[in-house]
Amino acid sequence: MWKEIDNQLKAKFEFINFVAAFAFMTEVAFHAEKQGHHPNWSNVYNKVEFALTTHDAGNTVTEKDWKLAKAIDAVYEKFK
Repeated sequence: MWKEIDNQLKAKFEFINFVAAFAFMTEVAFHAEKQGHHPNWSNVYNKVEFALTTHDAGNTVTEKDWKLAKAIDAVYEKFK
């Protein structure tokens, strides 16, 4: 699901409706805050897109990005 493109780790997620997408984003926000690693993301209705990169490592993909991606995937499993 996750792909490294242009020094970013990218993924797209789709949900049954806006409320589910927003609930997913809310839970992801708690994981991001706990890790101190905040995603670039966007939401349109039932779709959420991520572009993860580590700014303090020169905007490259690092272990921090993969760790957050793993947490995002775990949250997504609850909403499928």
